Amino acid sequence: QVQLVESGGGWVQPGGSLRLSCAPSARTSNTYILAWFRQAPGKEREFVAALGWGRGGAPSYSDSVQGRFTISRDIPNDTLYLQMDTLKPEDTAVYYCAARSSWVLTAHAIDYDFWGPGTQVTVSS
Repeated sequence: QVQLVESGGGWVQPGGSLRLSCAPSARTSNTYILAWFRQAPGKEREFVAALGWGRGGAPSYSDSVQGRFTISRDIPNDTLYLQMDTLKPEDTAVYYCAARSSWVLTAHAIDYDFWGPGTQVTVSS
């Protein structure tokens, strides 16, 4: 069982930046895709970004964050990051780290096997 713990959320003004981190409690050999999702009040959980953990290949982003958010990994330190720049009020949500035991990268929350508890990001003036 892989446990994921997010950190780095908080409040920021529009146009500001935040960096989220996700640290698995125990890396396993069968956790291949890591992703960020978010869920705003009254809305469904939506895909933000994903990448393969140990294999090369381009990351994937949702259209709403493309060009503003950057997903990256620090393999020696077993940490996933989400750098969020030019934040907008509509980015306000609880952000979740998720992991999938497959090499197929998907944007569907149902395909992910492990989830963190989430971290709140609030963008407002």
